[in-house]
Amino acid sequence: MLNLKHLEITSFNENLAYIHRDCTAYKVDDIQTLTKIEIHGGVRPVFAFLQVVDDERLVKPTELALNTEAFEMLNLPEGANITITLSSPPPSLASIKRKIAGNILSSGEYSAIVNDIASKRYSNMDIASFLVASGSFMTAPEVLAFTEALVGENTMHWDNESIVVDHHCLGGVPGNKTDIIITAIVAAYGLPMPKTASRSLTSCAGVADTMAVLANVDLDEADMRRIIKENRGAIVSYESLSIASANKLVSAVERHIGLTQLHHIAASVLAIKLAAGVTHLVLDIPVGPNSRIKRTGEAMRLRKLIEYVGDMLSIEIDAVITDGSEPIGNGVGAVLEARDVMKVLRNKEDAPQDLREKSLFLAGRILEFDPKLRGGQGYHVAKEILTSGRALEAINKIIHAQGKAPQPQLGHLTRDIVSNISGVVESIDNERINKIGVLAGAAQYPGAGLDLLKKVGDRVEQGETLYRVHSVNSTDFAFANSMVDGYTGYEISGRTKY
Repeated sequence: MLNLKHLEITSFNENLAYIHRDCTAYKVDDIQTLTKIEIHGGVRPVFAFLQVVDDERLVKPTELALNTEAFEMLNLPEGANITITLSSPPPSLASIKRKIAGNILSSGEYSAIVNDIASKRYSNMDIASFLVASGSFMTAPEVLAFTEALVGENTMHWDNESIVVDHHCLGGVPGNKTDIIITAIVAAYGLPMPKTASRSLTSCAGVADTMAVLANVDLDEADMRRIIKENRGAIVSYESLSIASANKLVSAVERHIGLTQLHHIAASVLAIKLAAGVTHLVLDIPVGPNSRIKRTGEAMRLRKLIEYVGDMLSIEIDAVITDGSEPIGNGVGAVLEARDVMKVLRNKEDAPQDLREKSLFLAGRILEFDPKLRGGQGYHVAKEILTSGRALEAINKIIHAQGKAPQPQLGHLTRDIVSNISGVVESIDNERINKIGVLAGAAQYPGAGLDLLKKVGDRVEQGETLYRVHSVNSTDFAFANSMVDGYTGYEISGRTKY
C-alpha cells in the first residue's frame, strides 16, 4: 500500500505518477525507460507513466504522487491507500505497427486505439506515432471508423428536435468570426444551434476566445441544454464539455507536432458535432494560397470525404467552398473580432461588410435546412432577421443566459504599420498576418492583435496606415515588431512585397 499525494503539475494531457527511488512498495533501481503502471483503489484503474524522484520533500518512500490530470481522474482524496501494478502495453499498439507497415485497419482496431487513448493508456509519443502512421493514408471507410470511435459513448440528445444545426469553419483565415453572427440569426429564427467552439489552436483567436469577450463560454452539458431550450442558441467551449474526450487528446498532440491531415480534420470535426447531437451541419471550407486549404482540388476531396462520412453517420452536411484569400473583417484577435461582430449585429455603418455578407450567406444555408423554406430564401430571411434587430436581441439573450463577461481592455502598446508607397492593396498574406498577431500575444491575451485598416482592393497613399498592432506586454510587442519589419504581409501595386 502507498499513500496518495497530489503534485500540482500539469503535463498537457498525460497522466504522470511519481515515486521515491527508495519506494517501500516497488523496486525502481532497474528502471531505464518510461514505465506504465496501473493505479488501483478508485472506482476503476487509472493508467499513468512512472517518474522516479530522489527528493523526499516531493515524494516520500511511502507515497505515490500524481500530477493534476491523473489525480482528478482517480478521484480519491490525498492520503488514500492505493496500490500499483505494472501495466502491459495496450494491445492496440500492434495495430499502429500494422498501419506503419501500410495496412488498412478495421473498425474494431480504430475503436481499440481510441479507447486506449481515452483511458490514458497511450503516451503523447504513442498518439504521435498513430497520427503519423494514419496521416500517410486512410481509406474513406477508415475515416468513417475513426470518426465513429472518436464520437464515444457520451453524446448529447435534444429531446424531440428533428433538426439540430451547427456551423463549422475549417479555419486558416484571420478574423472570420461568422459563427457568433450566424448563431444569433439562427437562434432568432428558431432552429436549435448548440455551437461547440474551440479556443485558439494555431490562430490568434478561436470562436470560443472571441465569444469569451462577450460571455462565459465554459459551461457544461446541463447549462448548454438549458440555454438552448430557453434561447435556441448557445456558444460553448468544446473543452468544457465532456464529449469526444479522446479527440481532445489527439488534437492536442496534433497541434504540438504541427501535423494537419485532411483525414484527421474530417474525423475530428464530425466527431465533435455528432457527439453534440447535431443533425444538420454547414461546413465552411475557405480556400486560398495562404489558408489551411490551399487549392480547390484539395477542398473538393475533403468535401467529398466529409459528405461520405456524414451520409454513413446520418448527419446532413452542406459543405461550402469559400474565398479564403484574405482576412475576413477588420479585427484579428479576440477583442477586435468581438468588436466587429457586434458592429454587424448592431447594423453599424462602419461594420465590416465582408464579415456581414459571409455571415448572411452561411446563415441562409443553415436556415434552408428548414423544409418550410425554399432554396434561395435563406439569405433573404437571414438578412431580415439581422436588419430588424432580432439577431441582436437573440445574442443579447444568449450572453445574459451564459453570463456576461467582464470587458477586457485592448492592448495599450500600439504601432501603426504604414505604407511607404502609394498604390492599391493587391493581396494580404493570411499566414503572415496570423503569425504577427500570434507574436503580438493574441493567442494568450484577448486584447492583443491587429486592427486592419486596409483590405484588398483599397487605395493606399504613402504614409497611410495599413494596420495597427496591439500588444499587452513589451516582450510580445518587440517580437511582433521584429516580424513586421521583415515583411508586413501586404502586397501593394508597384511593389511585389512590402
